[in-house]
Amino acid sequence: MALQCGIVGLPNVGKSTIFNALTKSHSAEAANYPFCTIDPNVGVVEVPDNRFNKIIELVKPKSRVPAAIEFVDIAGLVKGASKGEGLGNKFLSHIRQVDAILHIVRCFEDENVTHVSGKPSPADDIQVIELELILADLEQAQKKLDSFQKKKKSGDKEAISLCAILEKIMNVLSQEKPALNADLSEEERFKIKEFSFLTLKPVLFVANVSDSEIGNYESNSYYQSIKVEAQKRKSEVIAVSGKIESEISELSDEEEKEFLKDLGLDEPGLNRAIRAAYKLLGYRTFFTAGEQEVRAWNIKAGTLAPQAAGVIHSDIEHGFIRAEVTSYDDLVSYGGLKQAKEAGKMRLEGKEYEVKDGDVIYFRFNV
Repeated sequence: MALQCGIVGLPNVGKSTIFNALTKSHSAEAANYPFCTIDPNVGVVEVPDNRFNKIIELVKPKSRVPAAIEFVDIAGLVKGASKGEGLGNKFLSHIRQVDAILHIVRCFEDENVTHVSGKPSPADDIQVIELELILADLEQAQKKLDSFQKKKKSGDKEAISLCAILEKIMNVLSQEKPALNADLSEEERFKIKEFSFLTLKPVLFVANVSDSEIGNYESNSYYQSIKVEAQKRKSEVIAVSGKIESEISELSDEEEKEFLKDLGLDEPGLNRAIRAAYKLLGYRTFFTAGEQEVRAWNIKAGTLAPQAAGVIHSDIEHGFIRAEVTSYDDLVSYGGLKQAKEAGKMRLEGKEYEVKDGDVIYFRFNV
């Protein structure tokens, strides 16, 4: 199942422009009026990873399959979205389906691009979106709580547990704070996972600055304002210029290198955003490598070897014998898997091995 990040923000903050640049497509309409994006656009994006490219260079496989994230461009939310304003209920339902949220915040002034409040104000803009998500979650929590109250009165242990968790969440939401502030345990979060609370999803803020400021975005007062808001929420902020990223997406690889060099940049800003989103989702990457294929696989941090094998195929997990593991650093240092193995750098790991980010693994199993 693909990892999904939903792109949200007020209308006309650059969401569709950034989505198009991310996916190098033009499937999302970008225009100077609210709700030009109604149905969500979806694009699958490769996670930039120099390790993957280096392994391909050394192994020279016939095919390559990188790690990827699915980005969903969700229409602009407005004040009152939780009550259906601006088609809000429909848009909020789209957000419930994603694993994490990229919140695009406008950090530039342009009289030719209208702002729903007249002028950008990052702290206020963030609060508008967040409050609508909180209000929608509060309504969701109340409905769920009401549905479990009867079972709770009859002594149903599961209902008693769920009501306690929902009451804890409602206490936080009623203070106009996101559900993340409820300090739920991993077990509690697992029990209510199917309820898809919006404000339990991790958030990455993306500051959309003007093209003239991308090389010095730290001096942008709007960007600094977002940093403050992100710190309050124990989140992060990445600065990009939607206009520049849109131009980069039109270039060939060679033209892109020259363009970035002229701007004094090492890579597109969206590469950092993609990696940050991948990290935000709590995922790590391990690799399988052979003459036929080099592939990057997504796993959650803390995944044990048999479960990592199950990401490839359930039969490999069920018949797991051992994992033959070579670290990425050793593979590169010795110039290949065979050389690393001959140098004694390939390890045999069992069922209790926690797969590390960057491991190159061959799984032994019985069918």
